[in-house]
Amino acid sequence: MSISVFTGLFKRPIFKNAFYIVILSLITLPFTGIALSVKICVALLVFTILLGKLKGFVSKINLTVPLYFKTLTDSPKRPILYIVLFIMVLIPLMPSSQYVTDVLTLCLIYGILASGLNVIVGMTGLLHLGYAAFYAIGAYTHAMLTIHVGLNFWLSASFSALFSAFIGLVLAFPAFRLRGDYLAIVTLGFGEILRVILNNWREVTNGPNGISGIPAPSMFVLTFANVNLYFYLTLFFTILTLTTIQRIEHSRIGRAWHAIREDEAAAQALGINVTVYKLLSFAFGSFWAGLAGAIFASKMGFISPESFTFLESAMILCMVILGGLGNTYGALAGAFLLIAIPELLRELQTYRMLFVGFGLVILMHFMPQGIAGRLSLHAKNK
Repeated sequence: MSISVFTGLFKRPIFKNAFYIVILSLITLPFTGIALSVKICVALLVFTILLGKLKGFVSKINLTVPLYFKTLTDSPKRPILYIVLFIMVLIPLMPSSQYVTDVLTLCLIYGILASGLNVIVGMTGLLHLGYAAFYAIGAYTHAMLTIHVGLNFWLSASFSALFSAFIGLVLAFPAFRLRGDYLAIVTLGFGEILRVILNNWREVTNGPNGISGIPAPSMFVLTFANVNLYFYLTLFFTILTLTTIQRIEHSRIGRAWHAIREDEAAAQALGINVTVYKLLSFAFGSFWAGLAGAIFASKMGFISPESFTFLESAMILCMVILGGLGNTYGALAGAFLLIAIPELLRELQTYRMLFVGFGLVILMHFMPQGIAGRLSLHAKNK
């Protein structure tokens, strides 16, 4: 009886939230001390109660969720996206905003990466654990073409993206004989093989010392060496990425990818060439990883194998899942969260990742569909 009573109480939102708040306070206890931990617990409990009261008030006066929330899943031609874009354009113009602009540039680069992986994992349903390998291929190809061959940024970045797509296609041919977890292991193995090659092929990659002196992009007489100018360049490529991927998603190819994700056997029975569309998905997703690698290399001016480890692949996959599998704008939102939040908690160097990890667990508990998936579901219910 006591267990059933406890289960019944836990189903109520206020008790469930209180339980998680207490757990968070206990986790942070060794770092904050008893007094501060109790204060955090009380403050969060009060905030939760007030939020619940506000939610009840909103439901009583029948306030609906603005239709702008649908912009996370529908067409980009919506006011909220223009508002966000307008704010992004203004941020570099603010005084003393170079650090913020630099972080946002990194967020946009990871947004391109997450969008590319979302094509493979979210739209087609293929688990990929070595995506950072194609990121590295794009970065190293761009570095060698600009330093040793003398190509400019635009030609080099284009070739790097195409070469990354080609390598993705070559890997996909033998890998697609496998499915599910076995395919994931193959992609993981490829990522580790490439990392070892980058570390040991010193004649080409300079080994663990990396490649330095990568020139900044330029166009006519304009050089994108300034942080603010590079932000606008990255923003342009991000818009290009999102627009292209969304256009492809709503085409025949995108519908075929979604059909393969939902039921591969049924898609094949309907006449969809599953193998061809899988290869296309792998190559198309790898293309954006190569482009992001070229942008990253030219931004940093230096690359090394340590920037392309398995942890990077896992982080990009977390961005896709956090934003919502199969959602283009959700992948971008996940990238912003996982890059920006650790930067905001940089002063709490000792246990900032503890907060990030705990936040991810809570978010996945309450939003298993991801951020964009949850907002889309909420808007449809309204």
